[in-house]
Order: sequence, then C-alpha cells, then structure tokens
Amino acid sequence: MTYSETINYLFSNLPAFHRTGAAAYRANLDTTLKLDEIFNRPHTQFKSIHVAGTNGKGSVSHILASILQSAGYRVGLYTSPHLTDFRERIKINGNEIPEHEVVHFVEKYKSVFAELQPSFFEMTVALAFDYFARQKIDLAVVETGLGGRLDSTNIISPLISIITNTGFDHTEFLGKTITSIATEKAGIIKPQTPVVVGEWDDESAVVFSEKATSENAEIIFASQCAKINEIKQYDTYQEFEISAVDCNLMAFDNKKIKLDLLGNYQQKNIITALAAIATLQKNSLLKINTDSIFAGFASAAKQTGLRGRWQILSKNPFTVCDTGHNAHGLNLSMTQLKSLKRNRLFFVFGTVADKDLDSILPLLPQDAFYIFTSANIPRAMSATCLAQRCTAANLQGKTIPNVKDALLYAQKSAQNDDVIFIGGSTYVVAEIIDSFPPLTLQLKPLQSKY
Repeated sequence: MTYSETINYLFSNLPAFHRTGAAAYRANLDTTLKLDEIFNRPHTQFKSIHVAGTNGKGSVSHILASILQSAGYRVGLYTSPHLTDFRERIKINGNEIPEHEVVHFVEKYKSVFAELQPSFFEMTVALAFDYFARQKIDLAVVETGLGGRLDSTNIISPLISIITNTGFDHTEFLGKTITSIATEKAGIIKPQTPVVVGEWDDESAVVFSEKATSENAEIIFASQCAKINEIKQYDTYQEFEISAVDCNLMAFDNKKIKLDLLGNYQQKNIITALAAIATLQKNSLLKINTDSIFAGFASAAKQTGLRGRWQILSKNPFTVCDTGHNAHGLNLSMTQLKSLKRNRLFFVFGTVADKDLDSILPLLPQDAFYIFTSANIPRAMSATCLAQRCTAANLQGKTIPNVKDALLYAQKSAQNDDVIFIGGSTYVVAEIIDSFPPLTLQLKPLQSKY
C-alpha cells in the first residue's frame, strides 16, 4: 500500500473519534492491553511523562518536549488530534514518523486489527509506543485523548503526571460535573509518582488530593508555586516575567521567559510546565539545566512543529486562527480576540454536531460578522444548522458550507484594518492552515485597543 492508501484504510476500517464521535469511544483498556502484549510491551522500554486536561495539554506537552530536546534528550511526542497529516501525532525531536513506518506497521498487523477491531486511537497509541521503543528514545511526552482513567495511553508508568485543568468537554463520556470529570482525569495519577495540577478549583482539588493520597503520590498545585507578573507581546513571541513562590522555582524568580506561542492563555501553561520541570529536577528524575529551560520555551513551536494555537496567518488583514473549541478554551481566545485593535471582525466559524453550543455562543463577540461553515468530516455540524442556532443567539452572518470558500469570502470582504478569525473547531482550522505561506513577522509589539 502507499501511504495515502494506508491512511484511507485506517479511516475506513477503524472507528475514529475525531471523525465519528461516540462510536469510536472505548470505555475500557482491554484492546489496548491486548495490543500492548502483542507488541511486547513497548511502553516499558522508555521513560515517559503523562499529560491530561480539558485544555492546554497539547501546548504543555509540546513545551515540555521542546525543553527536553534543548537539554539533549531524544524525545518522543505523542499528541492528538492532527491538523493536516496523521504523522503529526507521532514525533521524535520534532520530526514526524516517516510514511514508510506507518505503511509497514499497518501492513504487518492488518490481521491483528481485523481480529481485535481496535479503534483508530487504540491503534495509533500502539503504533506510537512501538515506534518509540524501536527508535530507542530517552523518554516520551504522552498526551491523553479523552479523560485519563480509561484512555489508551494510561498503560504507562510515567516519571510524572500532569493535569492542566478541568472543564466541561466530552461530558457524554466523562460526566456532567467537575467532580466526575476530575475523577476521570485523576485516573492518570500513579502510585508514588508526583503529579502537577495546573488550574484547579475547590471541587477538582479535593478529587486530585484524595487520589494522590490514596496512591501515596506527591501533589503540586502549580498556581501556588509561581505567577506571572508581567506579559509583553510581540509578533513572534511573548515575554513573561515570573514571580516564584516555592516548589524549587526560585531560580526563575523575577526572570523573563520568552515563548514562541502567542496565545494569552499560554501564561497558565508556562507555570504548569515550569512546575513539572522543577519537580522532575527536585526528585532527580531528569537532568535539565536552566539554559535548556529558557531555550525550550523560546523555541517550543519551532522545535516541535506545534500549529493552530493563536497562530497569526497574515498581517493584511490581520488573520489569526485558534483550535480552542470548548467553553473554557474559547473564553480565553475570545478575550484576546476582543482586545485587538480593529475596525470590523470577520469570524469563520464551524463546530462539531455534539458540541454544547449553549455554553459557547454567549462567549462569542456580538459585533462580528460570522461566516458559518462546516468541516469536511462526518461529525461536523452542518453550516445551515449552525447558522440557525447562531442567528437565534443574535449572531449575524452568512452561510458558506465549504471552509475554504468561507475563508475566501472573508478575505475578499475584509480591509487592511479589519481582523479575520478562524475557529470554533480544530477541524475548521485544519482545512485552512496550509492555505497560508510561512509568515515572517517583524519584532514589534502587537496593538491592543486597551
């Protein structure tokens, strides 16, 4: 098979959550454990770091991978979903798994897949762990898919577990309360293994603390370790001044960290990543010098290939995309969007059919002109249905089902002093992100209307 034929085979034969939703969800680890045995337990052949959370887990995973790469480690990175190519999910030191590795793996184990009928995610985890083991990496940064307790990645015994935050998403699987969602995410906390919690509230903190106590695991609440004093934003990076409280972070007190990810929400992820690295150092689990930490932050996107997180695509007109898609994530990106100095705002907006629109629509800017669209996946909400729901919420615009056509309409309508935003769904961003050439930007402060 060719690589293209292999990917078509996987999508056609294995249920994939990012395409079909609930039909692909497995509420147990049975198949994952069977696959693990067939491949001779590859996850035991490398060290790992496990990252869960409603939002921010992808950014934190990429930041940690970049820091560890800067420290000289050979680092595997497993994340999901991908934007434009399946191979984005599996990387070593920023390099995607080669096409021939994917083809060979699928061809070799087709009969196994036919017998066990794994989900797309279960197969992908097996491929990643097998590839990492054969490539003899030093360690892997592993992001969960949904939840944590029953996630296919939850067979690893990591050096440290990280839970970035707890919010309402995928409630049909994880539960409809913060307590139930936190319980699922707390499932990655392992015996005598430190856990870092990024954002938390009283309700989730109780769940995480009780689980950590039951596992005799040290728990660190990152927001109690350090805070951001000041943020300066530039076209290609942000600069954060850190105020450290404790948690082995005093080396960063009053220091400035540059990060080549531009979302305001990254300030929360920086503190989580710092607390994780400090915990690893304190427990002598890894050797990472301070210079490597600063270098890893400064080149996180560049070294790992992370895209779609408040990514500036064009300057004239100012065009930005963001993959935030639930209430927690969208609230943060909308706050940043509303702060931009602009005339008109064009919002290319699409989402999936199972998204809780009632929690999302009140967060969106009322003065934007919306182009309602629909990603080319079975799980997407139709542009017509989305337009009806949005119109009822007093959000006005035009319906253009094809994502690229929707973007083209926004580009033709916008003037240089306008802003175009693309978001609402990872899959909407995925369809347009390659339409833009790499952008070279000048190092000058971004304008805000405040």
